Amino acid sequence: MNVIASKGQLRASFMRWSLFTVPLIVLLGYFGGQAGSPDTFWFRSLVKPDIFPPPAAFGIVWTILYVMIGFALALVASAWGAKGRAIALILFAIQLVLNLSWTYAFFGMQSIENGLIVIGTLCGFLIATVIAFWRVRRAAALLMLPYLAWVLFATFLNYEFLRANPDGGMQDRPAETQRIEL
Repeated sequence: MNVIASKGQLRASFMRWSLFTVPLIVLLGYFGGQAGSPDTFWFRSLVKPDIFPPPAAFGIVWTILYVMIGFALALVASAWGAKGRAIALILFAIQLVLNLSWTYAFFGMQSIENGLIVIGTLCGFLIATVIAFWRVRRAAALLMLPYLAWVLFATFLNYEFLRANPDGGMQDRPAETQRIEL
């Protein structure tokens, strides 16, 4: 017999990994989203590009994507002994950190430019991750494609924010006040 594990064992391993990775990725996405908020004076004062979707769409889309990303990760993580598995997991971790840091860079720091740098870097690592996933488990790479498409759209949207607000949204900020106690 040349098989390391039966199909049933592989399916069970994938299910165990899924029970861990899907909630983990959704939870990390939620906490990453808490690093900044579109409910700030700064963001509300920005000129919105014409392609800006309704705000409710972001929560729905990201939740679905994070579930798909969790399943993709489970497919690769459960591929014990697969060539390229370790590098695929490392690339995944790097792109996930970049994904989660974008909210802080854009909303937390209130910097359209920093957000564009982070998301541009994310695009590169995400493409590398999809390629690495393809080499380990093609289904995992396919699950990552909607995420890649959304991040590419978000990169273009971030760029459009920068074009529409070349000063970074600073023109409408309230003047800083100084408090003097007597």
